Amino acid sequence: MDVIIKIDGVTKRFGGLVALDKVSFNIHKGEILGIIGPNGAGKTTLFNCITGVYKPEEGRIYFNGMDITGLPPHKITQLGIVKTHQIVKPFNEFTVLENAMIGALFGKRAGKITKEEAREIALKNLELVGLAEKRDELAVGLTLHEKKFLELARALSAEPDVILLDEALAGLNPKEVDESLDIVKMINRDLGKTIVMVEHVMHAVMNIAERIVVLHFGKLLAEGTPQQVAEMPEVITAYLGDKDLALKFVRR
Repeated sequence: MDVIIKIDGVTKRFGGLVALDKVSFNIHKGEILGIIGPNGAGKTTLFNCITGVYKPEEGRIYFNGMDITGLPPHKITQLGIVKTHQIVKPFNEFTVLENAMIGALFGKRAGKITKEEAREIALKNLELVGLAEKRDELAVGLTLHEKKFLELARALSAEPDVILLDEALAGLNPKEVDESLDIVKMINRDLGKTIVMVEHVMHAVMNIAERIVVLHFGKLLAEGTPQQVAEMPEVITAYLGDKDLALKFVRR
């Protein structure tokens, strides 16, 4: 498969804390990749390095062969990489439609798109996530589940090639998790978007991801299919805890 993002020896430090330690792996075009690991493993830090929030002290990050290491976040968004936030961050004083339009106005076609075009793109993506009927409501009034879908609609409206989902399922009930996974699958399958998920909901990520990357204390611990990762002794010891339970996640 074609490599769309290459992580090459990335190290990120915060004072004496090494959050990422020479991490290297590839993200393939069109795949759903899961990134798992204990709290503090470096997962969100890695997302922030990819999206330009942090600049790594060592290593390089490539997108479609272009070195994007240290580019500012708005430039990386315009190139085609977007991230949803672990803690949802809608513009509460704006309507649902206006929130989604922001993605279009500051996305891949920033400065080259009219407000009417942005509105059409936003409406299409609100329809896709089931929020079109609430387009004129203020974002502050949405439920957590709806706010997460709004984040996804805003991200899609930027017209990205890669979507980084940072714990998009956190705080959702089982029915909401299933609805979210159906939408993620559809975005990947029908829209051809590459999806990278940082997730702690094991049964979800193990069933939707084609490959799993495991981080532990800032290092790359393991990489493989969900079945392969669930059977690795080092992953069971560091994170999953029990092989039989881990395999239930995969087979669920």
